[in-house]
Amino acid sequence: MAIIRLNQIGQNEYERIKAINKKTARTRRQRGYNWEDTLVKRFNAIKSWKAFRLGSPSVALPDVLTVNNVISTIFTIEAKSGTGTTLQVPFDQIERCLSWIDNFQVYQKREVILAFKFLSKKRIGTAKYEKRELHEFYKVWDKKKKPIDCVCTYDGKTYALKNGKQKKLVLKDFIMPFKSKYQLFSI
Repeated sequence: MAIIRLNQIGQNEYERIKAINKKTARTRRQRGYNWEDTLVKRFNAIKSWKAFRLGSPSVALPDVLTVNNVISTIFTIEAKSGTGTTLQVPFDQIERCLSWIDNFQVYQKREVILAFKFLSKKRIGTAKYEKRELHEFYKVWDKKKKPIDCVCTYDGKTYALKNGKQKKLVLKDFIMPFKSKYQLFSI
């Protein structure tokens, strides 16, 4: 977004733009919270699973922590949702998820899951949308890979972003223990 100088536009226009930006940020945060909350509810509805939403991004925690003590499994989940054609997970969020599962070595299965939700409306302009199918993808981060900015596309393909350039990144689809009619698998 271009920097707007106050002397280029009037005070009223500046306040209007500021209000629009605040509303947009609030909507984006609400979408993220709703997706995280949905994941927590889905896990908590399954016997032996317990999931927790860990809080705001400023705390340096994963979005969701999920455990199953019966089968000795822990997941850290980074959840992204939006109306665009791509969703990105920054490398530092993957690093913090890896750090968390490394700290819980009593669990035999420890995974970092990237949960992507592409909403049923696609943004085509400022406050303009068109209908599309809702898609969910769950990708498991390969712990042998060095964390890098990861992008998932609406069709479920993933790639890395390094210095603004796309780089091949193959992440396996993860089959969640719950059913979702919107979950798709990339080919």
